[in-house]
Amino acid sequence: QVQLVESGGGLVQAGGSLRLSCVASMSTFSFNAIGWYRQAPGKQREFVATISSDGRPNYADSVKGRFTISRDNAKKTVYLQMNSLKPEDTAVYYCNTPAYPWLWGQGTQVTVSS
Repeated sequence: QVQLVESGGGLVQAGGSLRLSCVASMSTFSFNAIGWYRQAPGKQREFVATISSDGRPNYADSVKGRFTISRDNAKKTVYLQMNSLKPEDTAVYYCNTPAYPWLWGQGTQVTVSS
């Protein structure tokens, strides 16, 4: 059974940093792109960043220069380093892979106070 388990969220002041992790129990992890999405209260889920199977990142304009996505294929884990956090980054963060587009984890809450 494939699972995505996110962790690393928390409460941080504006300007602070957090590092999110997502462990994917997929035998094909290293062959697939994987990414991060977020959903703020009352808003639709939105794209944050993805990383291809060969390590090429892609970012939403709103996080470029502040967030960095990376992956460790041996650990089947994707990371999201978030720096210079803003209150508008407050959301539940999820990881997702096009290999299983219907599959979402429980998410991890990120709250940025002003």
